[in-house]
Amino acid sequence: MLVNGTWQGKWHPYQGQDRQGRYLRQDSTVRHWITRDGNAGPTGKAGFAAEADRYHLYVALICPWACRTLMARQIKGLEGLISVSIVHPVIGSHGWSFEHFPGSTEDHLYGSNVLHQLYTRNDPHYSGRVTVPVLWDKKKHRMVNNESADIVRMLNDAFEDLAPSEIDLYPPAHRDEIDRLNRHFYHELNNGVYRAGFARSQTAYDEAVNDVFSALDDLDSRLNGGRFLFGEQLTETDIRLFVTLIRFDLAYHGLFKCNRKRITDYPYISRYLRELYHLPGIAKTVNPAHIVHGYYGLKQLNPSGIIPTGPELSTILAA
Repeated sequence: MLVNGTWQGKWHPYQGQDRQGRYLRQDSTVRHWITRDGNAGPTGKAGFAAEADRYHLYVALICPWACRTLMARQIKGLEGLISVSIVHPVIGSHGWSFEHFPGSTEDHLYGSNVLHQLYTRNDPHYSGRVTVPVLWDKKKHRMVNNESADIVRMLNDAFEDLAPSEIDLYPPAHRDEIDRLNRHFYHELNNGVYRAGFARSQTAYDEAVNDVFSALDDLDSRLNGGRFLFGEQLTETDIRLFVTLIRFDLAYHGLFKCNRKRITDYPYISRYLRELYHLPGIAKTVNPAHIVHGYYGLKQLNPSGIIPTGPELSTILAA
């Protein structure tokens, strides 16, 4: 992490823990919003109006939170309006970097070697963790937001005047239920797999893994007979679930010890996963090599650095 603009030692995945060894995720720190007219959003300062080729995303293809934003960009047809840089999948001693790996890119804006240079470009005295995604303003040369949930919502709405879309990922009629399901699945599943994988006690692990499979059982029941969670209406909740589900058998089942069942053991979730994967543009946001090398490259969880040979994504999607 950075302290007053200076990188502090080696990166580690354990953001925090309570006295019972439960993993505690830290909050995002930069929360401005792009809006259609540049007025302030729900948090942060005003001055970020929706414009073509003004904004840039920094993402990691290993990271489910970052890939939420890539999915929203694809679904809303914003590829031509918002450019992207992709970091190396394995987090090194200086955090996320722009080293060569198939499917990664350079920092297209500034030629940075590591992502924390972007954070100090935005704020020379920044203190905190250096995370993806980052939504960057190329006009002001500053960070807009590093919270994936915020970015998904602004991509859904802010650019409608420039790139009208028939898809509304946060439709007014379902907002209360979307918010409720987001909270439920975030705690038990999206972050639940991390709570299991990064648990520092048996009690914390047992609690987390029970939550994970309770959520998966619940989800499989909800999907009995429906295309998406809200029938034919694709929403941000589906995006938030997809990024965890597509990584589950590839990484969380083995490395994070979430191994009671695989996603392929759930008939309705498996169908749902295939349905989402085959939506236009979504396959572009999934890179199995980045996912496997990134997670199994975590030395704290996999000291040997051995990369497993399976399962293949094609097998997961064929189940």
